[in-house]
Amino acid sequence: MPHQTADATRQPSLLVPLAYAISCFFIWGLAYGLLDVLNKHVQDTLAVGKAQSTWLQMAYFGAYLTISLPAGALLRRRGYKVGIFAGLCLTAGGALLFIPAAGAGSFHFFVLSMFVLASGLCCLETAADTYVNVLGPPEGAARRLNLAQSFNGLGAFLGPIIGGLLFFGSDSAQSHRAVQLTYAVIGALVLVYAVLILRARLPEIAEPEAPADGRVRQSLWQERHFVLGVATQALYIGAQVGIGAFFINLVTETWPGMSARNGAFLLSLGMLGYLAGRFLTTALMTRVRPRTILTTYGVINTALTLVVALGLERISALALIAVFFFMSIMFATIFALGVQDLGPDTKRGSSLMVMAIGGGVLLPYPMGLVAEAFGTPAAFLLPAGCFLLVALYGWRGAHVATVRDTRVPALQAAGTQTPQA
Repeated sequence: MPHQTADATRQPSLLVPLAYAISCFFIWGLAYGLLDVLNKHVQDTLAVGKAQSTWLQMAYFGAYLTISLPAGALLRRRGYKVGIFAGLCLTAGGALLFIPAAGAGSFHFFVLSMFVLASGLCCLETAADTYVNVLGPPEGAARRLNLAQSFNGLGAFLGPIIGGLLFFGSDSAQSHRAVQLTYAVIGALVLVYAVLILRARLPEIAEPEAPADGRVRQSLWQERHFVLGVATQALYIGAQVGIGAFFINLVTETWPGMSARNGAFLLSLGMLGYLAGRFLTTALMTRVRPRTILTTYGVINTALTLVVALGLERISALALIAVFFFMSIMFATIFALGVQDLGPDTKRGSSLMVMAIGGGVLLPYPMGLVAEAFGTPAAFLLPAGCFLLVALYGWRGAHVATVRDTRVPALQAAGTQTPQA
């Protein structure tokens, strides 16, 4: 495949592929927005505890741990279009599995359906995140990803509204029927979009063989900013998932008279802040370095989650809503900072960065145990620690080292090409 200069701002032909890729972000945003409401739904209808209910989150993010590397391999061998198409088809299959799962009223079937759905989302995200990252100049990658993630935020905003309206019916049977209908519609629409992707022209963009700044490539695992980026991404996602999983529990316990349905609507309000944060901060990145913003937002969220952990009436719930605004750019910014200057390892590095989304399994269950033992507010001490580490990554960890590996030129001089991972 011949190399193409990927500047979407100066080559109108790349705007259409970019639009297709960005549209995919809405799909997994909607699926994620429904996840946390579904968590409370199974607590109420299937009589599972707070800790046990987080198996839904563990299935969702566990899929990223197990599927990211195969998805990355598919992406490298078959390209972006096949990766996106495969992800859409698997996502649709997982959504349709919720129909028999809700009909059986089986928590384990719910967990299995969530794993299949998330496996598709993992394939989709591995391809779309990487595609958006390379469809333009490297210095604009963080802005492009944050713009794309804004559509993810739109889906995440609508998810709790849909779930809040439908998933808390007058009885369990009615609630399960609503779940069946919701996921059936999602599955059908995703299949239609998969057909559109199959018919679309999505050019392959070749990654540069060397970093833009002329540095000689090191081994991927010698890239300190990448390794720390993967670790930071895992911890951030763990914090985000834990916050979403116990949001409704927190607001119903610290806001007198708050019902689960209204708690879901408050979660949607938080997601609205998440969406607003994406758009506003993406614009801010034209004037302020992404690393500076990441550090500042990490510090602010550390303080806010400590307020949440105090369990203050109404104040803790409002602080938790504010957390979403400052989480808004963290994933995309960590992603872009972590994979910068990886050259031919960009696709592999991106698949590992998406694999770090599997960090979503780290916090929900421990938070559930803390919540059952000491109350839900105390569980938010765990996300506070994660946000502090995010701030440290933006401050120091995201710096790209300039150390050269003197062995690479020797290999090249001998006529041996550095293998593409």
